[in-house]
Amino acid sequence: MRDFVPGVSDRSGHDHFFGTFDRFLPLQLTRQGDMLAEARQHAADDHVRYVELMISPALGAMIASGHPLGLKDSGDLPAAHAALAPRLPALVAQARAEVDRMEERARQLLHCPPAGVAGSSQSGGISPACRVQVRYLFQSVRTLPAAEVFAQLEAGYALVKADPRFVGLNIVAPEDNPVAVRDYGLQMAMFHFLNGVMPGVSLSLHAGELTPALVPPAALQSHVWQAIETAGAQRIGHGVDVRWEKDPAGLLALMRRKHVLVEINLTSNQEILRISGAQHPFRLYRQAGVPLALSTDDEGISRGSLTQEYQKAVDWFGLRYPDLVSLSRTGLEYAFLPGQSLWQDRQPGHFVPVCRQAVVGHELPQPCQALLKGSAKARAQWQLEEDLAAFEERAAREPLFNPGPPAQHTGGGVRARQP
Repeated sequence: MRDFVPGVSDRSGHDHFFGTFDRFLPLQLTRQGDMLAEARQHAADDHVRYVELMISPALGAMIASGHPLGLKDSGDLPAAHAALAPRLPALVAQARAEVDRMEERARQLLHCPPAGVAGSSQSGGISPACRVQVRYLFQSVRTLPAAEVFAQLEAGYALVKADPRFVGLNIVAPEDNPVAVRDYGLQMAMFHFLNGVMPGVSLSLHAGELTPALVPPAALQSHVWQAIETAGAQRIGHGVDVRWEKDPAGLLALMRRKHVLVEINLTSNQEILRISGAQHPFRLYRQAGVPLALSTDDEGISRGSLTQEYQKAVDWFGLRYPDLVSLSRTGLEYAFLPGQSLWQDRQPGHFVPVCRQAVVGHELPQPCQALLKGSAKARAQWQLEEDLAAFEERAAREPLFNPGPPAQHTGGGVRARQP
């Protein structure tokens, strides 16, 4: 996307962006590990310690397994499930083996120690990229025939249940594609059905990546609604069409009440949808109390970074440092990491009772130590607090490098001096 200029045969950022994926297909067969290594290095360069990457291992085999299912509508889902069930163990095994190979290749490229082997952080120790925690969302392609979409989804659910490296599912490809528009309700019904078959699988669904320039008005009315009410998504990717959905005020209230996070992708929305600045619903979501986090959405294709997303948020919406801290904390709060949160009642910055006396740089109270030991999520959240405190300490020493008023990293919650 860098320096893209529309032409006669490549007329829009939307078409150029989505057309790029086919060009990567030959590489995906042999260079997945290289891609993972680069993604981890980019995360480390951005000072990101936890990522959820979207991948599709064994995708071809999963699609092929859907060919004979004959699925036409939601009434066919039980029969399709019964026909597919015997094939799931082999599909899951193939997917896990592909991920094993990908991770081993990335480990070799980054010179990381084997899993479970400690490394030194001193000179000659492991690189920051090796310390980036990686989990995966299985991504299914929404523009294929219904039976092939269902086979991907069911195998993805089974993969999440079998492999702790996978923490959830997503659904990708152009949401305005005619097949995706036609089958949207059926695809949400597939998620609903599979939630009953294999409960407890987290969903982060791309929904509402639409504008009136891309689809007729009818297709703008319910994609986010269905993703939440029918599919049961805990996170929504994009959600740009919220103003054009039916009863947007009711939708925003539902998202606030159910704590449905919106993954905000500013660069992607600017490049693909031509939505930026005051046109973007970021402020609308924020004013309605809907939880938000910034995300990159294919940083390799956009040649972007999470830092770039934060910079855009500052430029477009006038955010200050405490706002950025809140967005960062919220991203981890709604991550699909297992374990109890460090924050009380999903309010980032307000510690749970056992950690209310915790202060960065001091020994933690024993109950708080026990929480961190038993919760991957709480450990990641506390690491973020330590990183933020170190950043603010550096800023205090370097007046030209000053992010603004510091947040407070104690059990008293988030309080910041006024600028």
